[in-house]
Amino acid sequence: MKENKYDNDEFFKQYSLMSRSVNGLDGAGEWHILRNMMPSFEGKRVLDLGCGFGWHCIYAAEKGAASVVGIDISEKMIAVAKEKNASPVIEYKCMAIEDFEYKPESFDIVISSLAFHYLESFDDISNKVSRCLTAGGTFIFSVEHPIFTAYGTQDWYYDDKGERLHWPVDRYFTEGRRVANFLGEDVIKYHKTLTTYLNGLLKSGFTIKEIVEPEPDKNMLHIPGMRDELRRPIFLIVSAVKG
Repeated sequence: MKENKYDNDEFFKQYSLMSRSVNGLDGAGEWHILRNMMPSFEGKRVLDLGCGFGWHCIYAAEKGAASVVGIDISEKMIAVAKEKNASPVIEYKCMAIEDFEYKPESFDIVISSLAFHYLESFDDISNKVSRCLTAGGTFIFSVEHPIFTAYGTQDWYYDDKGERLHWPVDRYFTEGRRVANFLGEDVIKYHKTLTTYLNGLLKSGFTIKEIVEPEPDKNMLHIPGMRDELRRPIFLIVSAVKG
């Protein structure tokens, strides 16, 4: 299912006010970890799946990438990317991740930030990425952590005073569609287990290099609610290399 909430005017307005939208990579709580996991971009052909505002695209370009292709299903996202993060080596395309033509050995690096939990099948995208990467190419991606997506509502349990008690985890092994409330809207996501992510890579011919469940950047713990992000994982970052 190719849902596109990001072209909803009110939803996009709210998303545009988030720290990672206003401040770019420095406003993303996981960037201090993801940055250190990134490969060398010098002279590489890069594909960014679900590029959003293009922050990772421009980072790759500034780090010497020969070419960068960023795709996103949202016309509004692509419009902002072209305005804020343009470069002669970057090409932005408005399309669903599932619809991109993954030509064999056409990229050296594929990156994706917080997009695959919107896709029903990880195996499909892992196979496609493997096909379009050169031998020895890097696949690095972040997703919402399975602990975060399992229950579905993506909200805490509260006491009668409104204090956060704990994070609910249920139906962990029942993969599939969940409806979460994000920025005041019902958003469809797809829960997958850790097993599905990691075995999907292995079945597609990847060697897993690094797995991190990032804690928030300590410099961001002053932000209201950010300390609660230390109570359960919200993101999962995986780096793999095509064999």
